[in-house]
Amino acid sequence: MFKPEEIKEKGKVAETINKKFFDKLKKVSPDQLDKIVHPVHEDVFEEIDCLACANCCKTTSPIFYQADIERVARKLRVKPSEFIDQYLHLDEDNDYVLNSSPCPFLDGENYCLVYESRPTACREYPHTNRKRFRQILNLTLKNTQVCPAVYEIVERLKVKLDFGK
Repeated sequence: MFKPEEIKEKGKVAETINKKFFDKLKKVSPDQLDKIVHPVHEDVFEEIDCLACANCCKTTSPIFYQADIERVARKLRVKPSEFIDQYLHLDEDNDYVLNSSPCPFLDGENYCLVYESRPTACREYPHTNRKRFRQILNLTLKNTQVCPAVYEIVERLKVKLDFGK
């Protein structure tokens, strides 16, 4: 594996090849693609310790849905409106996201201070084990520049599917 600070550059270098590869993945049936991707996801996460990286928490913001806002606000013992005022803003898609990076709830050892109450997007990140993986290929492509695990999953998929032959 490589260092988290290297991931953005590695993802950018591989972006053109990955776009072509993802076009190939779009031709695989959703159920078959899930059967291929999910074991690779499991293998990679046997090897990667997210606490050693936390690049997702350091560089990107999850979307906060109303239930997430209420759950985190309750954890922090503040009103949802106070939580929004202090930590969130609406982005160009009209979604609530964090005001700044790194995440204000990330401590110095890469632990989440609101872990049990964290947003759904954080719970599911990097989404590579979700059903209908094919629906998030564009997001996965972006995440190859954020998450070393996603980058590695895509690299292994290219080998597994003999991409380039």
